[in-house]
Amino acid sequence: MIQIRSVILFTLLILNASAFSQTTYPKITGYFGILHPIVIFNGDETNVNFRDYYAVGFPTGINIWKSSKIGFSFEVVPNIKAEDGVSKMNNLLFHPGVLVALGNGFTFAGRAAFETNGRYGFTPVFNKTVMKNENCSYFVAIPLPVRFGNDHPTSFTVGFQFGIAF
Repeated sequence: MIQIRSVILFTLLILNASAFSQTTYPKITGYFGILHPIVIFNGDETNVNFRDYYAVGFPTGINIWKSSKIGFSFEVVPNIKAEDGVSKMNNLLFHPGVLVALGNGFTFAGRAAFETNGRYGFTPVFNKTVMKNENCSYFVAIPLPVRFGNDHPTSFTVGFQFGIAF
């Protein structure tokens, strides 16, 4: 009788512990980051941030994870450019996309891009969670925007982003 009670107690403890460790879906998270475009290539020229100007973006978004493997993300990115002693917000980016968890803290985000400056395109983003605790996580990402339109040549950018998710 004592063995049966022990087995039942042990089974209930395991089930109870696993119930508390599970995450329910959909799971909603938010994040904020700082984006530095490093270099922009297009048919006419190559521009390097920090050389003749400084550009920075502030990606802010919400992720809705349908499961532990796939989700939807909506991001808004105000961009600021400082050049010749003058700084201004020069663009606002609307950036919806799909999230795919790749494992080991890596995530791929495939985003559509719609900019208020008249450009549009897509942005593949490779993201890595570098530190995670109970209340938040810190991440780094490499966005690779491709843009078209507004009477400008097609451009490809390599950027670096870091931020906090909660």
